Amino acid sequence: MPLVIQVKIVKLKIYIMNLISNRTKFIPSTLDDLINLDWNYDRHTFSVPAVNIKELDTHFEIELAIPGKNKNDFEIEIEDGLLSISSSFNKEQKEDNSKLTRIEFDYNSFKRTFSIPESVDSSKIEATYKGGILKISLSKRDEALPQPKKLIKVK
Repeated sequence: MPLVIQVKIVKLKIYIMNLISNRTKFIPSTLDDLINLDWNYDRHTFSVPAVNIKELDTHFEIELAIPGKNKNDFEIEIEDGLLSISSSFNKEQKEDNSKLTRIEFDYNSFKRTFSIPESVDSSKIEATYKGGILKISLSKRDEALPQPKKLIKVK
């Protein structure tokens, strides 16, 4: 078989695979549509909430987007330099005549774990939950705080 034909066959195979594989999370592929038909299929979803972490002068802030919960749904613990944030939820089965054909939002159970730096004072960690955002503030130790500018006189 001539090389030109072999190259065209390979390109055709790649084109077909690109059509049936999931190339981006925003554009579902044909194969995904056929496989992911959720009709009459009850599944338990484990999702991980999105997180923002920022460092300020006096503390670190961790924010997790977790809508639809209340403050008693979370378990936050520190052990061996790891901060673990979790929430579990037992889904109640409702008697409903309708059947969902697709389920895409469902933050039932999750667990996120983060390494905390040694500069964090583990006795000064606070958490708040407001407007679907879980905010955890990790205060820095006094010796890790930025020191003011100091002038030194030359003798």
